[in-house]
Amino acid sequence: MQHLVSGVDMRAQADTNDCAIPLHAGYEALREDALVRLAIPQRLFELNELDVLYDGERRSLWTFMRPRQRPSFTPSILADFECWQEDIASGFGPEQVALDYLVLGSRAPGVFCFGGDLELFDRLIRDGDRDGLANYGYRCVEILHRNLHALDLPMLTIGLVQGQALGGGFEALLSFDIIIAERGSSFGLPETMFGLFPGMGAHAILSRKLGTAQASRMIQSNRVHTAEEMYELGIVTELAEPGGGVEAVRRFIDRSSRRHVGLVNSHRAMRRAAPIALAELRDIVDLWADAALHLSSGDLKLMRRLAATQARLHGAAA
Repeated sequence: MQHLVSGVDMRAQADTNDCAIPLHAGYEALREDALVRLAIPQRLFELNELDVLYDGERRSLWTFMRPRQRPSFTPSILADFECWQEDIASGFGPEQVALDYLVLGSRAPGVFCFGGDLELFDRLIRDGDRDGLANYGYRCVEILHRNLHALDLPMLTIGLVQGQALGGGFEALLSFDIIIAERGSSFGLPETMFGLFPGMGAHAILSRKLGTAQASRMIQSNRVHTAEEMYELGIVTELAEPGGGVEAVRRFIDRSSRRHVGLVNSHRAMRRAAPIALAELRDIVDLWADAALHLSSGDLKLMRRLAATQARLHGAAA
């Protein structure tokens, strides 16, 4: 798969009748690809920590997180996601470049995402910087909320899990229409182990999906759940064999193409039936930021230890 794969229907913009000399079929395809390349914001392919690839045949945009450090939502990768969403919203859709599926995975070995930037949290908490904590959380839930609504485009969003999805990484996945996870992947919300709670979407989304009692049990248990358990709960849509996640996504796209419009509008109907307002997400961030400032020195020590363990595991796997 390359940045741009031929096969996108751009013939309305590439009518050969305006050419003095007829083009060979191969050149026709090249010209169509060139028009697509010009239509897609180039910045999408130049982000620092996100690899973006467009598959014209499947009308899908594939993105893989490529974190420079520990695979977490650092301010730098949040900035990439903000640019990513802005460029997708402006460059794709009806009468622009066709986009039916938006896929997010990770290139970090064995990890989708460890979630929040624990090293940043530790520093902000020790500095008593409540505004810094809240502003970080606001950025996260604004990205999540836009993804919940598929950037207001007629597309399906797909989260691809090939390893651990913890804390904010799990919360981010919950904003996708479809989650495809390889067997052996794991999901968890570890925040309670150091006296906090997940503040970037878990309460709002899980309570809609599972009910408040089941959501509360999952959030407060500090358990790690298997992909199979998440499938039984209805959180994971499909299971794939280890190493087969990308191909499983392709198969899902291929068999969903005929019913794409129905699936898109079914997910829109579900969002209408169980709406989540951005204000609700921001209010929960405020509760999280207030709670964070009351963590004990022992809680912060445990948070730092968890961050160090995650960095060590990531370094060993890289």
